[in-house]
Amino acid sequence: MATKANWTVVFDDKTIINQNVKNSNGHATGYSIDNDSFWNDSKWSNVWAIQYHDDNLDHNDTVEHRDNTPHSTWTAANLGDFKTQFINKWDTAHLSQLQSTWDNDNVEDETESEKITRLGARPTSYSS
Repeated sequence: MATKANWTVVFDDKTIINQNVKNSNGHATGYSIDNDSFWNDSKWSNVWAIQYHDDNLDHNDTVEHRDNTPHSTWTAANLGDFKTQFINKWDTAHLSQLQSTWDNDNVEDETESEKITRLGARPTSYSS
């Protein structure tokens, strides 16, 4: 059974972090998403950060506000579907990184079939 991911979204950094995917240094993997039309949506204007647990238990989630508005759960904040707004964007960025890593991992005089034997097929999809 796959472990459900824990997510952090930092609005000032325009960053989505998957706490379950670690880099080579053991740190959670985050990607800055360069899409101002998304981040500048008025519904995010008072959101500082989101801590989201992909576990169907809303009480584990926190939406942190910029002003004195009390923090709330994801459901209570009524901000839409977390997966389509954040997880899918992270998955797209992560797939691009996996493909870039694969593309740049070359051995001199290695054929494509030898590369596939060594690394496996080039990633074509990723889903958290």
